[in-house]
Amino acid sequence: MKTPAVLTLSAMLMLTAAPLFAADLKIGLAEDPDILDPDQSRTFVGRIVYASLCDKLVDITPDLEIIPMLATEWSWSEDNLTLTMKLRDDVTFQDGTPFDAEAVAYNINRSQTLEESRRKSEVASITGTKVVDPTTIEITVAQPDATLIAQLADRAGMMVSPTAAEAAGADFGNAPVCAGPYSFTERVQQDRIVLTKFADYYDADKYNFDTVTFLPIVDTTVRLANLRAGDVDMIERLAATDVASVKADDALTMEQATSLGYQGLTVNVANGDKAQNPFGQDKLVRQALSLSIDREAINQVVFEGAFAAGNQPWPPTSPWYDQDIPIPARDVEAAKAKLAEAGVESPTVEIQVSTDPVAQQVTQVIQAMAAEAGITVNVVAKEFATQLSQQTAGDYEISQIGWSGRVDPDGNIHQFVTCEGGINDAKYCNPEVDKLLNDARATNDTAERKALYDQATAILDDDLPLIYIYHQNWIWAMDKGVTGFTAYPDGMIRLAGVSKAE
Repeated sequence: MKTPAVLTLSAMLMLTAAPLFAADLKIGLAEDPDILDPDQSRTFVGRIVYASLCDKLVDITPDLEIIPMLATEWSWSEDNLTLTMKLRDDVTFQDGTPFDAEAVAYNINRSQTLEESRRKSEVASITGTKVVDPTTIEITVAQPDATLIAQLADRAGMMVSPTAAEAAGADFGNAPVCAGPYSFTERVQQDRIVLTKFADYYDADKYNFDTVTFLPIVDTTVRLANLRAGDVDMIERLAATDVASVKADDALTMEQATSLGYQGLTVNVANGDKAQNPFGQDKLVRQALSLSIDREAINQVVFEGAFAAGNQPWPPTSPWYDQDIPIPARDVEAAKAKLAEAGVESPTVEIQVSTDPVAQQVTQVIQAMAAEAGITVNVVAKEFATQLSQQTAGDYEISQIGWSGRVDPDGNIHQFVTCEGGINDAKYCNPEVDKLLNDARATNDTAERKALYDQATAILDDDLPLIYIYHQNWIWAMDKGVTGFTAYPDGMIRLAGVSKAE
């Protein structure tokens, strides 16, 4: 008669000892992503969603080492013109379509040919694919491409279901189907994106949540308040000014990693009618604006010194940074002299910025600094997706915007400043810069690449289609019950091994 009671007690003890995991993880995002199609999208925040939705051919470690993901191994031919990749044989897309070499070939072709694709410049070197067998594909390039593997560690390497992509065409992002651990369930613009655990995922045991809900909460103060209230379990891009407060809160934990990217001002130099102003047409005026800005003061005033001032596509700590072009000191008199030389002593310009309060604060500081040099800046805040669409369409004069950064230096510069670059919203075009950056792609010699990037940086520092301002840290805050999270310098949220005890 005692046995059942003993068993019941043992079972209860086991239940008490075992961790209990939450069924849903709620993540507060700093923005609402744009379209959820790896070929069409351009937002950093969209990549955070993809990290749970769309596996890539290769991934990175926190130390930026490239490691297998859907491709298990790879090698280059002796002439560096053929890349052979071996693929996993246990993967299906979330609609049941098998993942194989045919699917990889389809995805590369889609990235290159889809009219709306923003990946074209990232896979431009690829001249063809050959399906050797279901788990082997050969990718040929026109010339050695040192950047290709790193490109395949990001959106260009994300595999979408050929079946779903063919059926949806350019509308694929409304109901994306990939090969990641979570499948798309629903999206309500500006409100939520819900993903559901994909039971047939090849590594499903590493994922502890039944659903993941992404909630765009633009205001950083509100985002943190939602975390403290328990309405979300973790948030990304915690404001630097809130770091001390979170560290002092026993209910929260925090992780951070140095960003690979930058924040700056994109100047419309040739993208339609709105480029027809002194800032778009005269580099002297752009140089004056740059000289009026105290980058270190912005870091101290807005970020309490937690970030780093910058003037190049990569941070001063990067091995690709050109030390011969240091961050310029603010020089108001030199700025006025530049304006006088240009013959426009009191120019006015509109800078658009997202509704993110921190971004607005940065721009307002720039506005005040520029005013002392005689430059009138009108700051216009726009919802992030609107800002992006207008930037693409050329409906802007200057746009305060950033880039999350890439492992290979090419990813921080080529597509923004080459004549046909996929995200060249300034429409800057300089054949000499194109040649330097294309040559840098074509050699695996690091010293040679560095010299080429230095030459391109020198030209861009003079032309200034992009005025770099600072480099941020990625900072995540989470409920203390959330464990297993690893900070990566690409700013993504990888959920393998992450759990939350109730």
